Amino acid sequence: MSSGRDGLFVYAQGGTLFLDEVADLPLPLQAMLLRALETRRIRPVGGEQEIPLALRIVAASNRPLREEMDAGRLRADLYWRLQVVEITLAPLRTHKEDIPDLVAHFIATLAPQLGVDPIEITPAEMAYLQQYDWPGNVRELRNLIERSLIVGALNVSALYQSLARAQVQRERPALDGPTDLQTLEKRHILAVLESVAGDKTQAAQLLGISRRTLERRCAEWATTAAGAGGRRAGAAGFARLAIRNKLLAMVLVPLGRCCRCWG
Repeated sequence: MSSGRDGLFVYAQGGTLFLDEVADLPLPLQAMLLRALETRRIRPVGGEQEIPLALRIVAASNRPLREEMDAGRLRADLYWRLQVVEITLAPLRTHKEDIPDLVAHFIATLAPQLGVDPIEITPAEMAYLQQYDWPGNVRELRNLIERSLIVGALNVSALYQSLARAQVQRERPALDGPTDLQTLEKRHILAVLESVAGDKTQAAQLLGISRRTLERRCAEWATTAAGAGGRRAGAAGFARLAIRNKLLAMVLVPLGRCCRCWG
């Protein structure tokens, strides 16, 4: 038998074979895996004899295997064969106190692999990381640290921008009104403010603007006034300001061209 035909089962002999996303295996492969688990023997591709197995199998999935079995996507006999010891990993949002240790681990592990210098995480940046809910769990945190090591700095604004986009998507049925640029800007800024519990200093940093600019925007929209009438008046003032700026641009651009011609 050629060593080029040896598969993962052969290489894992005497150790542990990790099968990730086992629920995504096609049904024919699930049957082959079940047979290997039941008989503890395999026949390599192109081989003529079966090889006894002496290894441990660890299978993982990002979806509940019982639900996959009930839906018919996972063979019931394979489920019960794998269901010896089950360990359910809690999502990262339920144990955010581990984020500092995970960040330190990823920096120490990935920086040498990438051949870059480690980055420093400030207390404020760590606070941002611990406020985020991490829908992608530890993989999302690892990817953020890897991307930050490549660019040389931690960029948490991308997390909150993605969160704001997700909130806009969830609220889309209620947002059938105007979709002009000023309205979209307002929705985005308010979504970022909501994501940081109304902290204008944090929101300004995430938006890449000064706190004074953010406060001026909020004043124009009258977000601090009670009642919907105040909010409408603020939005109207903002719209009038935008129209005035456009008119000024229409006037100043031709004047600038004339000045260049005269020069």
